[in-house]
Amino acid sequence: MHRPEVAPVTPRPGVAERLSRLIQLPTVSAELEQRGPEPFEALVELLAEQYPLVHAHLERERIGDLGLLYRWPGRGDADDGPLVLMAHFDVVPVDASDDWTYPPFEGRIADGWVHGRGALDDKGPLVVVLEAVENLLAAGFTPARDVYLSFGGDEECHGPSAEAIAATLEARGVVPWLVLDEGGAVVDSPLPMVSGTAAMVGVGEKGVLTARLTTRGDGGHASMPPTTTAVRRIARAVERLGPRTFPARTPRAVTEMLRRFSERATGPGRAALRALAAAPAATAQAFVARGGETAALVRTTVAATMLDGGTAANVLPSRASATLNLRIALGETVGGTVARIRRRIADEQVEVEVVEASEPSPESPTDDDRFALITSAVGVSHPDAATVPYVVFAATDSRYFHRFSPAVYRFAPLKMSAAQRATIHGVDERVEIAELERGEVFHRTLLERLG
Repeated sequence: MHRPEVAPVTPRPGVAERLSRLIQLPTVSAELEQRGPEPFEALVELLAEQYPLVHAHLERERIGDLGLLYRWPGRGDADDGPLVLMAHFDVVPVDASDDWTYPPFEGRIADGWVHGRGALDDKGPLVVVLEAVENLLAAGFTPARDVYLSFGGDEECHGPSAEAIAATLEARGVVPWLVLDEGGAVVDSPLPMVSGTAAMVGVGEKGVLTARLTTRGDGGHASMPPTTTAVRRIARAVERLGPRTFPARTPRAVTEMLRRFSERATGPGRAALRALAAAPAATAQAFVARGGETAALVRTTVAATMLDGGTAANVLPSRASATLNLRIALGETVGGTVARIRRRIADEQVEVEVVEASEPSPESPTDDDRFALITSAVGVSHPDAATVPYVVFAATDSRYFHRFSPAVYRFAPLKMSAAQRATIHGVDERVEIAELERGEVFHRTLLERLG
């Protein structure tokens, strides 16, 4: 891979302070109507203040109300396809009853950490992208390919800005060579029998389906209930959608993940990982037996998240409903998933309505220059970490790109403990300042080695 000569880069001090100021702006997309657009517009202005070279040298375009698209022209032919680096600057709401160590929108810097909502999801990852670009511009660097920065302000509300950005690029005939968004992270002991540190790069993303089950029944006084009430019928339908509703199968990404882990393992663990990598059917059953996150790697999951029905304790509701959240496994479809739900419920009086749906992504390659480039950058920013593919459970903005881009990856170059990952959408979200610095190194290396 060609590595152009560039001037030495001395990163600017103050990355923690810049992230802190972004956190102080409550860009809660779910509360846009209550808070108004001011925090979002203030953030756009703050980015221009904090990253003057980015805004002087890159072309910036507003896509819709909350989308930012930057283009950094490269040295090569535009037909080669650009690199697209993605992040989002909106955050999820904070429950006022939660007990945070520091106020969630204060952006407190303490003991080597930056605290606050968005530190990990996703203002920290956004900052390290901009830090790298600003530092390279200061060194007079020009990338080998065009580079786009795609930032959305509504990822937590289904990502219409990212969808519009993707549609804009597709309409212009821009086919990205590589897309990189949030998703995986650098973690310790990622699986049983696996020790050490791994950079988990999402090469595929499960689909999302929100479905509503609805039924009707005879209302009336609760002292004289019929045999099957609307509530009982809905409860029975939900009960029929248990953990084993969907079959288990091992995607290629998981097989490759096990193979790479086996190369670093020793003793019985190495033999076990090799055996699983060689037998996808056995892997699927072994992962299902463990349950939880491990099982979710190999099958579609279904969970009832909301129940509705009734107006009083002594009144039979004439209508009852349940909302389901499903994460569709790679290789399956929305249509097939809905059909299986109907078959398992086996009750024509229960209506199944699709509220929202997106298909699972295809799997991006792990055996070409694109994954090798990511691996190379990890080797500089986190030299002890093995770069390993896996499947992302959550929905990311990058799902709007896999329709027309052959290589979409999901990875934030920050080391996160299990406790830290639990703070995402939770309490006491925080990022280590040293990891922000390593994240800048990752993106700077990625851009320097983009050949």
